Amino acid sequence: AYAHGSVAVRTHIDSGDHRTASSWAAFAAAREEWRGRITLQGAALTVLDDVESEDYRALADLVAGHQGILGAVTYPLPDLDARLDTFLRLASERGLDVDFHADETLDPASNTLERIALAVMRNRFEGRVLCGHCCSLATMAEADATRTIARVAEAGLSVVSLPLCNLYLQDRHAGRTPRLRGITLVHELAAAGVPVAFASDNTRDPFYAYGDLDMAEVMREATRIAHLDHPVAAWPAAFSTRPAEIMGLEAGRIAPGAKADLVVFPGARGWTELHARPHPDRLVIRDGRPITARPAPYARLDPLMEPS
Repeated sequence: AYAHGSVAVRTHIDSGDHRTASSWAAFAAAREEWRGRITLQGAALTVLDDVESEDYRALADLVAGHQGILGAVTYPLPDLDARLDTFLRLASERGLDVDFHADETLDPASNTLERIALAVMRNRFEGRVLCGHCCSLATMAEADATRTIARVAEAGLSVVSLPLCNLYLQDRHAGRTPRLRGITLVHELAAAGVPVAFASDNTRDPFYAYGDLDMAEVMREATRIAHLDHPVAAWPAAFSTRPAEIMGLEAGRIAPGAKADLVVFPGARGWTELHARPHPDRLVIRDGRPITARPAPYARLDPLMEPS
């Protein structure tokens, strides 16, 4: 990610079992090791089954102690509203932002995104709220999707689309050609004033077998998948300044006095040339100076991918 030009990464950390403390300790060590090169944000990835328990309260304390983000996977449970109320209260009491893994399915009946928006308004939650995936929004009836988007905008939620991962996962059936792309309604969300960002999500794991933590690749492919062109309009911000704003960071801007963190693509004279090639010749500038880092060879990365 650093070699490709990223300045910040938010990662989900599986939390809620006997490995939680050691996982967050490892994250804290990595964050310190990369300080000054990449800003690392950790978001706890949990389920809400035991959100009322003392163990979950202790988890929230652990996340707060690591200056993390409280996160959860949401499913259309009958008592989801009550669970969301408790979850948001725990986050609010600790001054934590929240991050939801929402509706990563093509089932139009799954609309936890709307229930998150209603919960945020009902609880007057003041922290940042990010919802990822939101795939089912694209399969709902038009009226349901329009109503949901309006509530997302009213609640002040942000949405991040993971187009490569969801293209890989959704509508996958052996021996059958996929019909659906799995991407959420990014154009409609943006038109409603919802901050929309794109990201890479998983990298070379069971959820997405490919990827290289390269935001330029994400932008190139998202442009094709979601038709972020003709016109290009403001979509480049969804890969630069907008993710930074959602993360609460000052980054991605080119302006007098701004930090000189830039990625230069010398082989591209315009938008179509930028997206036509992967550009391994890019020049990554950090603090006004070019870096020499290059993506690590797979032989070096392999030990990091082995299961423990």
